[in-house]
Amino acid sequence: MALTFWYEFASTYSYLSAMRIEAEGLSRGIGVDWRPFMLGPIFRRQGWNSSPFEVYPLKGIYMWRDMERQCELYGLPLMRPETFPQNGLLAARLAFIGREEGWTPAFTRAVYQAEFGEGRDISQPEVLAGILMELGLDVDALLALAGSDEVKAALKQQGEEVDRLGLFGSPSFVTSDGELFWGNDRLEQAFDWEARLG
Repeated sequence: MALTFWYEFASTYSYLSAMRIEAEGLSRGIGVDWRPFMLGPIFRRQGWNSSPFEVYPLKGIYMWRDMERQCELYGLPLMRPETFPQNGLLAARLAFIGREEGWTPAFTRAVYQAEFGEGRDISQPEVLAGILMELGLDVDALLALAGSDEVKAALKQQGEEVDRLGLFGSPSFVTSDGELFWGNDRLEQAFDWEARLG
């Protein structure tokens, strides 16, 4: 049994899910398959050149206030980054690489902590290098691999799976039978559905 967790590093609500999904899965005996992806291509097909929270300012005002409430509820720090949304492409490539070696969850949480807990710019390679170093990983080798054609193609292919699944936002949770749940507030319902399949 496993729930697939699709997330975009620029997504505020994915920060909330990333910081609590592993504990939720462990408490239920359900695994989590961490899948970073890019929302940019999806938004562009809808005619948006940025996050809907930027395209529609009132949505953005509401979202940041809601994030304050949610972070207080979950006991998470919140610091709005100077640049929003941030470019999470390199972070996504690194997280994709880490799936085989098992460090994707820890890396993902650390990136979100840096971005929304500390207000740092995760588009900067030195920020991500620092995270990799803290995790005891080979920084130079991983940054080189993240820039390889192989990883670029693999992440692009994962984007094709996103299209096939009909994902339109982040976080998204897909159960073993293909049921889609969207949004941090649907995390528990996604786990409930997955549990029924067992």
